Amino acid sequence: RKKIFGHKLSDEEVTEIVQDISDHRYSDIEIASFLSVCAGSRLDVDEIIALTQAMVACGKRLSWPDSPMVLDKHCIGGLPGNRTTPLVVAIVSAAGLTIPKTSSRAITSPAGTADTMEVLTTVNLSLADIQRVVAETHGCLAWGGAVNLSPADDLLIRIERALDLDGEGQLIASVLSKKIAAGSTHAVIDIPVGPTAKVRSQKDADRLASLFTQVGAACGLQVRCLITDGSQPVGRGVGPVEEARDVIAVLRRSSDAPEDLRERALFLAAHLFSLAYQQTYEQGLQKTTEILDSGAAWEQFQRIIAAQGGMKPLPSADFQHTETAASTGTLQTIDNRQLARLAKLAGAPNVSAAGLRLHKRVGETVERGEPLFTLFSDTEGELQYALAYYRQSNIFTIGAIS
Repeated sequence: RKKIFGHKLSDEEVTEIVQDISDHRYSDIEIASFLSVCAGSRLDVDEIIALTQAMVACGKRLSWPDSPMVLDKHCIGGLPGNRTTPLVVAIVSAAGLTIPKTSSRAITSPAGTADTMEVLTTVNLSLADIQRVVAETHGCLAWGGAVNLSPADDLLIRIERALDLDGEGQLIASVLSKKIAAGSTHAVIDIPVGPTAKVRSQKDADRLASLFTQVGAACGLQVRCLITDGSQPVGRGVGPVEEARDVIAVLRRSSDAPEDLRERALFLAAHLFSLAYQQTYEQGLQKTTEILDSGAAWEQFQRIIAAQGGMKPLPSADFQHTETAASTGTLQTIDNRQLARLAKLAGAPNVSAAGLRLHKRVGETVERGEPLFTLFSDTEGELQYALAYYRQSNIFTIGAIS
């Protein structure tokens, strides 16, 4: 109630709220009210620091006494198909660096890293399992919600998903609390910026990066924020299975692997290398490229998968439809938010095989009747519902060929 009327919460008040949420003393309506009143930019840096520390305090923590430097990365989301995490973990851990990656399921997107990895292997790992996998391979790709690293955050995420809400202060506290609880010492944060991304201006990105850095420093975590291009989706697939296909294609150096996903993963991994080895970004990029191009990252990914329970066969959707272009021209824009909604209406991420695959990217020439995307769904009803949404939306803008 105090926050509703615009007053600042003390550290003690934030701690009490988070502890009560963790202890299930609040109803869903009360949690929704707390999230709503804190959404936007209504938490200042002191409140975000207090929220982060309180989330860490009410959960379990991992420690890595044999690894003085523990790396991590995170993308704030809002960009369909941006599944760089499995690639970064494979590249970084192949070099012998420690990167125990715990990830969330989707909050407002068609897939989270945990959703995508779950179609490939087991992600519900215990703390002991995570420590074993990391001891064997230097890395892991686990669902953070299975190990109570930040139980209050998991409860908040459940309500955020229903509200389709991901407020700034809660976002920062959620991300950093789980990095700290996982024992990370250094983290790279990817902040995509674009007209239909989660962050839409350079000014907002700079502000968010500053908050991430300040809160991380106050909590003993070195954070490097990277502001990246969020003007269009990354890769070709959107949805757990389709994004997993992109990840495997990049790791196996397939001829049809999405180049933008490969380049983005190398960019993030190179920055982690520069943090770890105190070298230039260019030196880090050279090393990460060697690891990926040599096949070492693919071999390492398979080792991690084996340690987590082995590779699963990818499921397929029962229904699909390929939509074609209505006119000839240049693909000028793809609306990230509407595209994500289209994939969600098809059933993603709850149905892992649901989603879509893009056949064209911004800047490419499109001929009338040429495939734009293929939609996948588990039921005819969901497929038709998603297509009806597409036909009354404006996801793709095709203009005259320049």
